[in-house]
Amino acid sequence: MKTSPTRNRSALGVFPLKLRSALASAAMVALCGAAPALAGPLLGSDLASFAVLGAAGVTNVPTSTIGGNLGSAPNASVGGGYVFTSGSLQPNTGIAQQAQLDLDAAILAVNGIGPGLTIGADLTGTILPGIYTVPAGPTNLSGALILDGGGSNTAQWYFLFPSTLITDSTSSVSVVNVGDGSGVGIYWSVGSAATLNGNSFAGNVLAHDLISSDGDLTLSCGRLLSATAQVTLIHDTISLGCIGFEKSGGFDQGADIGSGGHAVPEPATLALFGLGLAGIALARRRRN
Repeated sequence: MKTSPTRNRSALGVFPLKLRSALASAAMVALCGAAPALAGPLLGSDLASFAVLGAAGVTNVPTSTIGGNLGSAPNASVGGGYVFTSGSLQPNTGIAQQAQLDLDAAILAVNGIGPGLTIGADLTGTILPGIYTVPAGPTNLSGALILDGGGSNTAQWYFLFPSTLITDSTSSVSVVNVGDGSGVGIYWSVGSAATLNGNSFAGNVLAHDLISSDGDLTLSCGRLLSATAQVTLIHDTISLGCIGFEKSGGFDQGADIGSGGHAVPEPATLALFGLGLAGIALARRRRN
């Protein structure tokens, strides 16, 4: 009995060439991609309570205004000269120690979402939600950066810096079109040191090494978190709250990982897409 040629084809063979390529790529993502979005917050509850956390201490040129906990672990060196609008000093306390562990886990989680789309070193301009790998450069922000959520209140931005993050003194970061902001998240994962020289910034800076500025920085919605080094402050304002956004309230920097936004699909979505295509291929093969 002559065997039908169709029966000898693989599951991919019954699809056109372009669709076969898409299926193969999606299947690889399903097998090798990042785990699905976490059910709980990306930042643990202890870490989420900190506006500033430095493993090797926090130094300050008075006076800086802090809207959240400020502390250090395992080094208890925390310089004076602060005004707290919320939170308190946490020098090597139990909550600071747990927050440091939470920070290590958060850095791994954020980096595990990538690598995403590799873009130019200078982020000046308008950027939609997504996952971005940013190479080192003389500066990573020479002017105004606008993070446009496209009307989504779950917009997520993940910026992955393999080495340094450096911003110019004239730089600024603003967030627009995020609805009520109830699930928005901005994460800057920095492989070495972060130097924030601009007047304003937004989001959670998760750095391996030193975090510093040239003074008078306003981070009205986010955190400065160093995993191994210190954070240096000079007349800065660092707050978990949200000042100057289109709508007040609800903008949670410790929110769950969202959909990944308009620009780059969230890895779990790609994985589910791949599994769905694989299921279609199997059903088609059985029919043949």
